[in-house]
Amino acid sequence: MSPRRPLAALGALALTAAIAIGAPASGAVAGASGGASGGKPDEIAVVGDTSPIHDPALTVDDDGTWWVYSTGLLNRENGGTVQMWSSHDRGTTWAYEGTVWDEIPAWIDEHFSDGALPDNLWAPEVYEHDGTYYLYYSASRFGTNNSVTALATNTTLDPDDPDYEWVDQGPVIASPAPIEDGKEFNAIDAGIVTGKDGTPYMAIGSHWYGIFLVEISWPSGKPVAGALENAVHLVDRFAPGNRVEAPYIAKRGGWYYLYVSFDACCAGADSTYKVVVGRSRDVTGPYLDKEGRDMVGGGGTVLLESSGPRVGPGGQSVHDGVLAYHYYDGANEEIPYFPTLGLHRLGWKAGWPVVDLGGS
Repeated sequence: MSPRRPLAALGALALTAAIAIGAPASGAVAGASGGASGGKPDEIAVVGDTSPIHDPALTVDDDGTWWVYSTGLLNRENGGTVQMWSSHDRGTTWAYEGTVWDEIPAWIDEHFSDGALPDNLWAPEVYEHDGTYYLYYSASRFGTNNSVTALATNTTLDPDDPDYEWVDQGPVIASPAPIEDGKEFNAIDAGIVTGKDGTPYMAIGSHWYGIFLVEISWPSGKPVAGALENAVHLVDRFAPGNRVEAPYIAKRGGWYYLYVSFDACCAGADSTYKVVVGRSRDVTGPYLDKEGRDMVGGGGTVLLESSGPRVGPGGQSVHDGVLAYHYYDGANEEIPYFPTLGLHRLGWKAGWPVVDLGGS
């Protein structure tokens, strides 16, 4: 199955790529792990249909198919809902597979009925638990924390399976609302992780007071009672604008690695997005960078930043040692700085992930 996006959608995105395609965001992964092996880092040279992709959530299905879910198209092209891509050769060749739904769920417009409606759905995250796939997605008004993260579930990722259906489960967490000692947060960019004792958590946040960790439960996939009041503060830069978002936590070798995006997304050639990382022995932190600085307070080791024609990489997820992210492609001659999928196999040095940009 490989439906195509309408040309109108591409035109609309071309006009807005240098302004704002979607949201600052993240995505996570079904059966996520940080990758058990070391070795040399290398870039996966993706080809085929790899844009416009923002905030890629990378996962691999049971049959070996690689999937990327991403932020929806602007102006509600193709309904503005979460987009899907597939690869059958371990991430090299990609094909567009359409959208999760034909239109944004009606309850979202009702949620935002007091003003401007969300233009598209943002920041998908896919996580598998006990045979169910949980698809988290966000809706917001750009530049505000008037936001909601919601959930849909499915029993398969294969659109050709007769049982395939993304069933919307409604809102999960909304803002503005106080969290952890009355701090304000932005309810976008969900990422799911499981603690050592099996407790599931959602990392979430963008700007405002930064990134928080909220306990959830199965099978609902939603926060437990009192979760917001007991949220754990993971990242806060204590700087004007507090430009941090897109939390994704992966486990490897007894450590939890917290990947986030710093600085400015969604500005085409002017994007300053970069991927930074910290680690902790406990899922609840504290997360420290290579210099021992706490990520609550400005710490964070840069893993990937602008290099050559690859501008503003971020909105990352990690699956089995592969880092997925979007960037603005300065080498795209047809539409310069169009948002594009990037994939890197992570290398490891002294317990820290590394990326080799090669000749880029």
